[in-house]
Amino acid sequence: MTGKTILVMGGAHVDRRGRIAGETAPGASNPGAWFVEAGGGAFNAARNLSRLGHRVRLISPRGGDADGDIVAAAAEAAGVEDTPFIFLDRATPSYTAIIERDGNLVIALADMELYRLFSPRRLQQRAMREAMADAGLILTDANLPAETLAVMTEAAKAAGVPIAGIAISPAKVVRFRESLSALAFLFMNEAEARTLTGAAPENPADWPKALRATGLSAGVVTRGGRGVIAFDDKQAALVVPPDIPALGDVTGAGDSLASGFLSAWLTGSSIGEALRRGVAAAAITVRSPLAAAEELSQAALADALSLVPGAEWMA
Repeated sequence: MTGKTILVMGGAHVDRRGRIAGETAPGASNPGAWFVEAGGGAFNAARNLSRLGHRVRLISPRGGDADGDIVAAAAEAAGVEDTPFIFLDRATPSYTAIIERDGNLVIALADMELYRLFSPRRLQQRAMREAMADAGLILTDANLPAETLAVMTEAAKAAGVPIAGIAISPAKVVRFRESLSALAFLFMNEAEARTLTGAAPENPADWPKALRATGLSAGVVTRGGRGVIAFDDKQAALVVPPDIPALGDVTGAGDSLASGFLSAWLTGSSIGEALRRGVAAAAITVRSPLAAAEELSQAALADALSLVPGAEWMA
């Protein structure tokens, strides 16, 4: 694909996932195995977008350690332009998760203290300002401090560059609260949407209204295996994900959905068609043991899209 660079600023760290081999026994030792790879919501999306043919540049803080080398190698392998700012005396952030045999998350621990050093002052540097102004899209996530997200979204708005966000978790999505009106899209799950709105509508058609009331004009809400909702200031659509017979790991599924959606939206697709492509990208990822599936491509996306039903438009 051609077009301006997608500038990604946010989480790029190391994921450690322990997968339980049998039935989960809470409060006890469970046999299983560890798997280590580069991860982070923003970084997963960056690699996905690169594999879908976009030029992608990554800016994120990193420690001067072996974990930082893992992230750098993963960026190179995916074709992402990696331009970190490195703290030689700090540890690269990490995310440690325990996964059940069927791929569902049991519990996770996020050590993300280094992201606090991505302060608003970083965005005032000339190179950062130029990178933002030259981008065709900015993508960030809630791993960054709220004050940094506020300055970033306002700077993007002033430059006329669309900026999208990934919610990351219910605890972190609130960092976007002061920035919601400046976002082109926010990608979240139902728990994160409940945190933002204080609502829990049973009817999926009620989510757009509840989220628009927060100041957010457009977003996507995933609901597990149920219908995924996309909306903007004019309309809303729902797509039901296809059944996935061989579930690999749900880690990264939401990030890949954001990637597929944004890739289509940038090329002029409606939110309904963009949502279908996002769901197809997520389907590829949950069949993979990796958080950013190496097999993701436009060709693979086209194949997966044949299994995704058409979008249902909601009032």
